[in-house]
Amino acid sequence: MDKLTSMIVFTKVAKAGSFAAAAKELNLSRAMATKHVMQLENSLGIRLLNRTTRNLNLTEVGLVYLERCQQILGDIEETELAVTRLQTEPRGTLKLNATPFFGAYHLAPAIAAYNELYPDVNVELVLQAGQVDLIEEGFDLAIQLEDLHDSSLIARKLGSSQRVVCGAPGYFEKRGIPLTPNDLKKHNCLVNTSMPPRDQWLFSEPESGKQTIVKVSGTLEANVADALRLAAVCGLGLALLPTYMVGQDLSKHRLKAVLTDYIPAPLEIHAVYPHRKHLSAKVRTFVDFLHGRFQPMPSWEEWAMPQQD
Repeated sequence: MDKLTSMIVFTKVAKAGSFAAAAKELNLSRAMATKHVMQLENSLGIRLLNRTTRNLNLTEVGLVYLERCQQILGDIEETELAVTRLQTEPRGTLKLNATPFFGAYHLAPAIAAYNELYPDVNVELVLQAGQVDLIEEGFDLAIQLEDLHDSSLIARKLGSSQRVVCGAPGYFEKRGIPLTPNDLKKHNCLVNTSMPPRDQWLFSEPESGKQTIVKVSGTLEANVADALRLAAVCGLGLALLPTYMVGQDLSKHRLKAVLTDYIPAPLEIHAVYPHRKHLSAKVRTFVDFLHGRFQPMPSWEEWAMPQQD
């Protein structure tokens, strides 16, 4: 017999002073309630209750055992409540992974706003490029800005980011504005070596949707996109970058987008986590919060909205 169940039955019998009353409360037969207590006594080798035809009293040892049983059962109930609260109330530490730029410029402000709503959640934000093993490295959640490779993970789309060809106004004054993707061959294009194919930019024809690949080249190659962004702001050349990275520069006219009719495929942004079943409240509420923050239009796309007087 399950000893924990027997302990529960024993405490109910001791409290009620009757096998029949305890059995009714626990939805057991009187015989089964008696069997549970007898099993405890046999396993302990002691008598816990003195039984007569009229009375049922605890022995001296039974009093001590009852106190310990109540303590143990109380601890179990408290533990179960604490674990349940972790699933139903956002609390604890949320370990989160993201790429450096997106994490610093978009997740950090979002975390600050989220924490105003859920102050019992602490966030451990780890910023690094490339894929991570969520389970192996103990992450609750990752924000991914590239194709999803691991089909075993659960993914929820949070939003998207357009890609734009952009340069500083001063650059265009000197070199002119490209009107078609093929015009890029005459321009100084800044190449991201971490995004294969490194020197080929993909566009779509505005009417037919036909894809065009343009081979580009320039005086700067870098494996970190933010370096290309800063070089473009300084007027060095043109860069093909996601709007989550250059949205503020476009809004403040530090950069100007060109070839917007030939929009490359947008970058999809996903929240990725290991399991859907028994998803903790901290993960669920944070993903919901980000979805609401990045929908229907994230802040990095506001540069494209018509300017009001």
